[in-house]
Amino acid sequence: MPTPPPARPRPHPLHVLRTTVFAIGALLVLVGVGVVLRQPLLIPPLAASAALVHGAPGLPISQPRNLVGGQLLSAVIGFATLTVTGSTAWGAAVAAGLSLGAMMLTHLSHSPAAATSVIVVLQAPSPTRFLPLLALSTALLVAIGLLPGRIGGHPERYPLTW
Repeated sequence: MPTPPPARPRPHPLHVLRTTVFAIGALLVLVGVGVVLRQPLLIPPLAASAALVHGAPGLPISQPRNLVGGQLLSAVIGFATLTVTGSTAWGAAVAAGLSLGAMMLTHLSHSPAAATSVIVVLQAPSPTRFLPLLALSTALLVAIGLLPGRIGGHPERYPLTW
């Protein structure tokens, strides 16, 4: 029987604190900008995106191209699916699966983005309002993701690639 790999050491408590503070800060910025614009910017998939950017900045799915591209691609797929299926749970399931496949084909994998397509199908927002707000939100997450490695003593730089 093969020997299991050694357990990863727990992160230093200060690292956990910095990561937590920056993630909360990023999400609060989305809320604040949303209040100013009178439009919600914080949706659950973006909270998951922030967790990836701050908690796992070295993963390919955390990189800006994947975060922004995956979110926008999945939203567009959600809108396309919505026009065919209407706002149904069946359509939401199809949109999430199509988003996964499209992200894989385009090398834009960002798992939280599949949930964005579900939200689009189930909530049926206006594309002319939703897509620019999503682009703004993802750009803010990337911009705030740059800060820990530059001012917060984060051991990993973000991004590794654009």
